[in-house]
Amino acid sequence: MLGALVVLGLGKLHPSQIGHALGHVRAGWLVLAGVLMVTTFLARGESWHTALHVALPGAELSRPVVTRVLLIGMAGSTLAPSRAGEAARAALIVRRVGNVRENLPRVIGSLLSQTLLNLLALVLLSAYAIANGALPGSGSTALALAIVVPSVVVVVLVVLPRVLVARAGARRSGRVASILAGSLQGVRTGLAVLSSPRAAIHSVSFQLSGWACQCGSCFFTLWAMGMGAKTGLAAAAAVLVAVNITAIVPLTPSNVGVFQAACIAVLARFGVHADAAFAYGLVLQGLEVLTALALGLPFALREGLSMRHLPTVP
Repeated sequence: MLGALVVLGLGKLHPSQIGHALGHVRAGWLVLAGVLMVTTFLARGESWHTALHVALPGAELSRPVVTRVLLIGMAGSTLAPSRAGEAARAALIVRRVGNVRENLPRVIGSLLSQTLLNLLALVLLSAYAIANGALPGSGSTALALAIVVPSVVVVVLVVLPRVLVARAGARRSGRVASILAGSLQGVRTGLAVLSSPRAAIHSVSFQLSGWACQCGSCFFTLWAMGMGAKTGLAAAAAVLVAVNITAIVPLTPSNVGVFQAACIAVLARFGVHADAAFAYGLVLQGLEVLTALALGLPFALREGLSMRHLPTVP
């Protein structure tokens, strides 16, 4: 249904107008946007390294290694129409530390901790965009929903595993229950970065800094397309929120098409024509994809990986 609506909406665009907008991109602003996009990935690598350091205290995982694995995962998610990159990240870390049964749940927990921080970032960006009229709604209702959804996720990922572990241990239902209890305990250990004040501050700071850089990249891309004065930082924040929400269930590699439709919907509130907004979506997504591939593919080749090695994640 969503795919059909996207095709219908994009079918009303004018290629000549899109081409005109793409032909007038200002390179200087785009270079600044690219630098911030690279910084985004590096900041997220530092945040994840902290989470892994707490989850796997005995493992020798250096910052460069973790960052390389993250970049490989970003490239994998760009090439595959699913979240294959996340599975690739977990597999590559476990391949280095060994003991799959014990360490895989911990690595998954570290990835979940990053997901929770991403949700926090989206809440903050949503609050800023709503306060500045860049997202629809009166403000209070939309912001409440933005807070409730991450809160539910926290409950499910943190509280529920504890209950299941306790029940699995109480039932004494054999080997399966023991394995389940151990796995859930491992996931909880992977989330331990959020309960360690010093590590949590470090991880949260870098993850949110990464999001701030990505928002800045969206903002400078607006200036590169000649829309900066007409829109502003709130529009960039709203675009970042919209494209990430629409990517929750990826329909295509890198969510092509849906990404541009989200940009059109947001920028329409600022009087930007659909053709120009679509061109902006192409440039912004192209910048993100090219950055991910340029940084991640060389490391993937060093690891001996190819498309057939990417796990398929529904």
